[in-house]
Amino acid sequence: MDGKTRKFIEIGKKVDIVLKADQRTGKLTRGVVKKILTNSPTHPHGIKVMLEDGQVGRVQEILE
Repeated sequence: MDGKTRKFIEIGKKVDIVLKADQRTGKLTRGVVKKILTNSPTHPHGIKVMLEDGQVGRVQEILE
């Protein structure tokens, strides 16, 4: 499932995100959602979230 729709992303779910610094390379970072930062229901580049370890990026894929 892709991360462009906010209603599919829940706190505690495991996701792959792309960090701002990795946007050019597309390198993904895996983690668990701590906080959802995007307020709009959808976003073309992915919903922005904060992981439990404090990293912030846009969801590319929802794993669970």
